[in-house]
Amino acid sequence: MGQNARTDEEHSTARRAEILHFQYYDTSDSSPKQIYKDLLSVEEIRNLRVVPLAFNDSQLIFGILNNTAPSTINNLKDRFNDKIVQFNLISETGFKEYLDLYDPPPKVEYQEIEINSADQNEQIKQISSILLQVNAQDMLAYLVEQAHRLNASDIHIETKRDNVLIRYRIDGVLHPIAEINYDKYRVLIGAIASQANISTSSRAAQQGHISQRVKMANDSLVDVNVRVESVQTINSMDVVMRLFNLKRDMYNLDRLGLNEAERKNVDQIIAQPTGLVMIVGPTGSGKTTTLYSMINALSSSAKKIITIEDPVEYQFNDITQISVNNSDPQAEGSFADNLKAILRLDPDILMVGEIRDNETAKIALQAALTGHLVLTTFHAGSSSAALTRLYEIIGQNTLFTSSIRLVMAQRLVRALDDSTKQPYHPQESEFNLIKDIVNTLPDHVEKPSLDNLQLYRSVSTESNPFGYKGQLAIREQFILTPKVSDVINNSSRKPTTAEIESAARDEGMITMKQDAILKVIAGQTTLDEVLRVLGLDD
Repeated sequence: MGQNARTDEEHSTARRAEILHFQYYDTSDSSPKQIYKDLLSVEEIRNLRVVPLAFNDSQLIFGILNNTAPSTINNLKDRFNDKIVQFNLISETGFKEYLDLYDPPPKVEYQEIEINSADQNEQIKQISSILLQVNAQDMLAYLVEQAHRLNASDIHIETKRDNVLIRYRIDGVLHPIAEINYDKYRVLIGAIASQANISTSSRAAQQGHISQRVKMANDSLVDVNVRVESVQTINSMDVVMRLFNLKRDMYNLDRLGLNEAERKNVDQIIAQPTGLVMIVGPTGSGKTTTLYSMINALSSSAKKIITIEDPVEYQFNDITQISVNNSDPQAEGSFADNLKAILRLDPDILMVGEIRDNETAKIALQAALTGHLVLTTFHAGSSSAALTRLYEIIGQNTLFTSSIRLVMAQRLVRALDDSTKQPYHPQESEFNLIKDIVNTLPDHVEKPSLDNLQLYRSVSTESNPFGYKGQLAIREQFILTPKVSDVINNSSRKPTTAEIESAARDEGMITMKQDAILKVIAGQTTLDEVLRVLGLDD
């Protein structure tokens, strides 16, 4: 339990004691707790819900809970009638701490989770057994701690007909970790719901956030910082917890894998005082990491930077961040309302976590036209598709194109393990696919030689059964040149995504498809991985 939650529980217990006309006893005091094993048995303490707190020759003080039976109080008075017997109200957590002193739980040996375990089924049994032995707080802390250690992006809790499956998403691929029964699931999901401020009974999809430090039973401290997404299924409530990285040095442009030309474009564009920069892609494509890296690079004592996010994923000490719960209908002010208010604070740079509605899109574009650099993300399949959707929102307007500086679409694919990857010559169908895409590269890009073409495949080893190590981004950078602007502004009808992309390619844009094939030829990833994530259909 977090310190704030424990303090709240103690205050609540003190108020209840006053109402019930009992003395209150604060069990959160860090001083050692005295135990008196000769007064009551462990079974009596557990069943009667009463515990000795202090004892001397003339006085005996018991700790009770608000649901301790009155008959228990009377019986204890009769049983120890040679003493002055007092009863003090204590918190539920305090009672559990005392009970653990009288009846210590078996020591749990936490096992490190490995996704390269030779016997995955055996490991699932072992991790499942560990989860069954610990309380909900320790379950959550252990799962988050191990997920961070494995560089997982998400923890999935999925309800099945007979049990509940827990999986990690690592490098974009899900791996089963454990299975728990429904009794344990209800305990865990109740704790997650309470801390994330969501309801287990709601039929609607919900979003919450957990940020706390948990002390586990083995005394280790774990920082739990996750975004919680929940949805009701036919079995019960499924939850996905997105892990937030707590290290600022992870948000660095040098770590994004931008090539020289891409980095030059980014540096030049974010150095501009005004305009809109938009990072495009589906959930899990690294949009927020890219956005935060830009913000980190721009951070300066000479600039005022304000972000509006749902929720705040990482706290920067030197910028102003505002968290908005856009999924809560009871929350005061929409994303757009807060964005309007923020503009009155005169920021130099504004980060909008995500454009989700028409009004937010219009305000962000207007801000980019009126002296602000605006950084944001958008859900779309490609840069061209993002512009098509924005056109639908804004309509034909020359100000629309003049405000946009850069639209960068991206996906994440698994990177080959250089120490184990194996060369091979592609089949005719693979070669023809690669050749067709290479032939469409812009003239300014040096085309790789396809003579005696050698690709690489992943190889399973004992140390790395998947043959991949980490992820890399495939990208396209869409810059609105005069020709592209003409296609958007001068059309008598709404331009199609294909028309916008064709104009951008004529101006030298490398598409995600082309970037992916270049990375396949370079041996950085596999053709199968690109097909899995991106697909290469026309």
